[in-house]
Amino acid sequence: MAGGDRQTKVILFGATGMIGQGVLHECLLDTDVQCVLSIARSATGQRHPKLRELIHSDFLDFSAIENQLSGFDACFFCLGVSSVGMREEDYRRITYDFTMAAARTLARLNPNMTFVYVSGTGTDSSEHGRTMWARVKGQTENALLRLPFKAAYMVRPAVIVPMHGFKSKTRMYRLFYAVVGPVLPLLKAAFPKYVTTAGQIGRAMIMVARQGASKSVLETPDINEIQI
Repeated sequence: MAGGDRQTKVILFGATGMIGQGVLHECLLDTDVQCVLSIARSATGQRHPKLRELIHSDFLDFSAIENQLSGFDACFFCLGVSSVGMREEDYRRITYDFTMAAARTLARLNPNMTFVYVSGTGTDSSEHGRTMWARVKGQTENALLRLPFKAAYMVRPAVIVPMHGFKSKTRMYRLFYAVVGPVLPLLKAAFPKYVTTAGQIGRAMIMVARQGASKSVLETPDINEIQI
């Protein structure tokens, strides 16, 4: 992605979610990341010289802000929602439609961009499975891989250990982490194939955007093996 001494310019979606907060934290720490543009419906509440925030409400139409979306090297797309209790059409609107509206715009404006998408373990690449969320995620992944980016990578974490006090915006996940949070670091040590951290995801995304990877779909073991 970045050649020579050129620093990386990043667009980040989903910076207020648990994973997005971790990814943003790692981007702000990384000396090779020059700047981060967060695109969200609400502010992160953070202040940093490298961070610029763009509040945007319509995630199906980015034409109003297109003039601010050129010249970036990478997009880290961490925007997502739990499928629990959702109809497929509503889940698809957020998971597929929002993602593709952003990705198509960025692919047109930044042909040399690397796009890194946070998906999930169990995603159904066949697009025909019985599990709704996995099928929609698979459709999204496949559509992203067909776009004319320099490169695109699908990151599929399983269980994620929150870092630095960051919390999920989903109540169910907050309850889950409140109960099992204290033992998650132990589980990560015992089951590295299934457990990673929000920070490791962020570092892995930065590294694959910078140097690439040998495959386009990265599961938890692949995420944990990537060092920055």
